[in-house]
Amino acid sequence: MNYLVAGLGNIGAEYANTRHNIGFMVLDAWAQASDTVFATERYGDICSVSFKGRKFYLLKPSTYMNLSGNAVRYWVQKLNIQPENLIVVCDDLNLPFGTLRMRLDGSNGGHNGLGNIEQQLGTRRYARIRVGIGKEFHPGEQIDYVLSDFTPEEKESIPDLCKKVAEGIRTFATAGPQMAMNLLNIRKK
Repeated sequence: MNYLVAGLGNIGAEYANTRHNIGFMVLDAWAQASDTVFATERYGDICSVSFKGRKFYLLKPSTYMNLSGNAVRYWVQKLNIQPENLIVVCDDLNLPFGTLRMRLDGSNGGHNGLGNIEQQLGTRRYARIRVGIGKEFHPGEQIDYVLSDFTPEEKESIPDLCKKVAEGIRTFATAGPQMAMNLLNIRKK
């Protein structure tokens, strides 16, 4: 069974450690822990990791966040991935930092990357894991906030957060979506 895991972010060194790039960070950590490296291909960097007979294609789109659907559509078609085997990892500023939310479908919640994926695929029925990045900004400062670096305290918890997301995705593939949601959808205290 094959899965496509798309981690959303923006390409370029100036965005590498920003809140908006948490999707890239999750996939980078998973690839590193699996001793694999990304190859630059059409529409993004991609690699694959295996776990219990499942193959996960990890995709970091090179189309910038707001056009992520172009890359996801291309790789879904190229790899013949069904929508139920697509998982998208992205930031969510409406969730407190470190909170995780997995859903099997639903609205894009104003996230331009998810909106573009929905538009390009013609469906909202794919799994998405939203990683809370907090909402510590004044009105009109949203763009600056999502493109800012994490605080030192937040940076310390990112490795564990990345491991948890990868664990949730593996659980999704091996034990089913409900078990993955039970693992990930825990309210932060």
